[in-house]
Order: sequence, then C-alpha cells, then structure tokens
Amino acid sequence: MGYKQREMENLVNEKLFGGIYEGKRVLITGHSGFKGSWLSLWLKQMGAVVSGFSLNDLTSPSHFELVNSGIETFHGDVRDRKLLETVFSKVKPDIVFHLAAQSLVRESYRDPIYTYETNVMGTLNVLDVALKTPGIKAFVNVTTDKVYENLEQATAFREHDKLGGNDMYSSSKACSEILTISFRNSFLKDHPMLLASARAGNVIGGGDWANERLVPDLVLGTQNNIPAEIRSPKSIRPWEHVLEPLSGYLLLGQKLLEGKKEFADSWNFGPKPEQTLEVGIIVDLMQKQWSKIRFKINEAEAKKFHEAGILMLDCSKASGKLKWEAVWDINTTINKTANWYKDFYENKKVNTLDDLHAYINDAKQQSIIWTN
Repeated sequence: MGYKQREMENLVNEKLFGGIYEGKRVLITGHSGFKGSWLSLWLKQMGAVVSGFSLNDLTSPSHFELVNSGIETFHGDVRDRKLLETVFSKVKPDIVFHLAAQSLVRESYRDPIYTYETNVMGTLNVLDVALKTPGIKAFVNVTTDKVYENLEQATAFREHDKLGGNDMYSSSKACSEILTISFRNSFLKDHPMLLASARAGNVIGGGDWANERLVPDLVLGTQNNIPAEIRSPKSIRPWEHVLEPLSGYLLLGQKLLEGKKEFADSWNFGPKPEQTLEVGIIVDLMQKQWSKIRFKINEAEAKKFHEAGILMLDCSKASGKLKWEAVWDINTTINKTANWYKDFYENKKVNTLDDLHAYINDAKQQSIIWTN
C-alpha cells in the first residue's frame, strides 16, 4: 500500500516556529522510527532539507515508508564512528535531532551490552562527530521520562531531580543525560553549537509498529485475531500524542538555532496532569474507539522484568520558559490514535498529514506560541 499524497498545501507559508526551519539542513538520527518518521514529515512540510541516519530495520508496515518519500537516507549504526563522519560531512547539517536508540525496556534486559553501546557510546559518537563538523548550530538529544531515579512515589519529576534507572534501558538513558551535561560543560562553553536534551512521556499515535509497546500490541492483536496481553494494567504513565513532544523538540531547536544559550539545558515534554493514567484505562478507551480491539490481562508476565509502576512529569519549566503547551486532551489523543489504525486497516487510508494539520489548527485555536 502506498501513501497517496493529497493535494494539501505544505506548511512553508505558515511560518511555524518563526519559519526558522525553511531551507535549514536537518539531520535526524533514528529518522525511520516512530517519532523520527513523524518528525521527518513535519520538517519536510516546513521546507527543511531533511536527511536521516538509521538502521536498515524498518517495521512491516513502515510508517516512514508510507509518508516520507524523497528524504535522503543513510543506513548505518551510531556505533560506527567512521560512517557517521562520512554522513555528517555530506549533509553539513545546521541542526541535529538525535533520536537513534535501543528504546525498549524489556529488550535492555535481553541485550544490555547492545543497549549501552547504542544509547551511551552511540550518543557520544554522534556528539563528537557533530562537534568536529563545521556549521552545526544546534543539537537536540532525545532521551525519555525514564531517566529519573524512580522511587515509585506519586510525585511528578522535574528536570533537576536525581537521575537513575532500575532497568538497563532507563539507566542507559540516564547516562546519556549525564553525558549531555558533561559534554556541554567540557567542550561547548565557547563553541557555536548549542546542546539540549528532551525527555518525553509515553508517546502514542498512528504508525507505531514496534514490538512490546501497548498500542502496537493492541493493533496487531486485532489483525491476528489474538487478544493482546496486558502485563501491567495498574501502571501509571503520562500519555501524549506523538505530535506533542515533537512540537517541543522543534520549539527547543528553534531557540538553539537562534543562538539563545539559556535554552541549552534539559526539558520535559509531557501531557497535562490529567493525562497521567493507568494502562488499563488507555486500553479501555482504545477499545471504545475501535471495537475490534481485544485483550487479556497477564500480570504474571510483568513479574519477569522490572518496569516502573508510576511515572509522572512536571512540565512547568517548558511551560514557563519555552512557552510550550500540550495541545490535545486524552480523548482527542486516543481518538486520533485509534482512528489512524482503523482507517489504515479498514479503509487503506493514512491519516498522518490530516492529523498534523488538525494538530496545528487546534494549536492555533489555543494561541500556542509556536504557531504565531
């Protein structure tokens, strides 16, 4: 199934984020993944010259293939420094969004060495090559809300809270955050490249087919006529549509491209507090939107690997200093997510551009600053 690009005006004339991305050379590592594919499309719509670097391991189906024709792609591993040097010298980016990672908690138990090599040394490779590439003005390192030392208390994490991790994925990403801070302090005090990190909540939306994630498991269960196994229905997470953190990354990138050093810091991009909900509630809401969804509870499976029982993010720093705000409530988030998959499988329709334009229009209605 191909992606039929509708006759829709792109976003160049919208001047989102001050129009700063128009004509900019942008390199995204991990561009073919779930978040990377949405980010690539959004940047391309705004007139950026987008290049991507990622493993050649697309899911089937692949959201990137459905929506991102014509983007310059380099296949490789962030552990391969020599290849990174070649790619950076060809692309000559103005800004780098680093999303490439081993991003699954359970996989980090199965292969902790690969997880650390990718998430720590891979990040260091990308940072160091960027440092030595002339012309780069901005670098956004995307990590996760799981970087915090989680004592399972009902308090929302703020950016200055202690970093940690009870599993290998979380701890590797905490190391990536520490690396970001030390790299900035060691090498960037008098350097034109500004470096920041971004920590998102639990991201959902159309086009995610990764293993061992809640929404893809529910969706694939409908296609295989097998109930999805829900391991931890009582676990609490900050749920947000994929476009929410992406707007945060882009706003942060804008500030860095403008040379505003005060934004070279760490930032949380999560939902409003009322969207921090139990897994079971999200499953029920998804089923109400798409009645074909079936599931069964298997809490015994959850005992095999430790995963946090509660995660909450305090985004007051991004709200107060960046003037960033989440746009969609939980009902809209679930509606857009469920209907994306429902339309894909039942009507052979890809709603990505429609959802992007709806998100931007809703942000305008709320007078969100990056739409001005």
